[in-house]
Amino acid sequence: MTTSAVIPIKQLEDAKQRLSGLLNSDERMRLFQAMVEDVLTAVEACTYIDSIVVVTDDQAVAELARSFGAEIRPEPDTPGLIEAVTETGKQLAAEGVGCMLFLPGDVPLVTPEELEVVLEGFGMSDQPEFMIVPASDLGGSNCVACSPPDCMSFGFGVDSFRKHIGLARERNIDPQVAKLPGIGLDIDTPSDISELMAEVERSTQGRGGRTAYSTVRVLEEMGIKRRLEEAFADIG
Repeated sequence: MTTSAVIPIKQLEDAKQRLSGLLNSDERMRLFQAMVEDVLTAVEACTYIDSIVVVTDDQAVAELARSFGAEIRPEPDTPGLIEAVTETGKQLAAEGVGCMLFLPGDVPLVTPEELEVVLEGFGMSDQPEFMIVPASDLGGSNCVACSPPDCMSFGFGVDSFRKHIGLARERNIDPQVAKLPGIGLDIDTPSDISELMAEVERSTQGRGGRTAYSTVRVLEEMGIKRRLEEAFADIG
């Protein structure tokens, strides 16, 4: 059975608007591109993933993704995450792919080991299977795996984790859930960045503070520690 990772990425321009009080437009673009690079790095290193499909119309994202061996597919005529994942799932099923793994581009702490937790033994049943990794607050859906790729309908958006559990059961699929800290942290707000930096600091203690994450290096170059202190001081 083959497994394809699907990563839908909208335009880098005007990305992450909820960070606009902390970073300007160019900085947000640079940060988002670094997060996508970290996600692609983890996906490429996961031995359970056979191919990478990036759904995007952004040429900078496409160029970056191709450097990781990804196939680029255009966004569907009807814009939106639900449409992109649904349409790609139908395409992959028609192409004989056994499993689709969806990841967003803003979970930079994802690791190959976490992806292996999701995929190990997945899709071996002769019945449809669905696995989900929720956001750390149990609101969003930060990773889903479907076997076959078109076995599910999707409900991305507010409270999507619970929506997906319900959608799976409506299709008589017993949903599997894995709570994983790297995948669980998606970056949308200054608080998310603060949590990311704290987690990386904990994980790199004793190693001279070195990190392999492009996202962290970019944030450090931007002087993010000082900016966060100023932002939270203003709030206080």
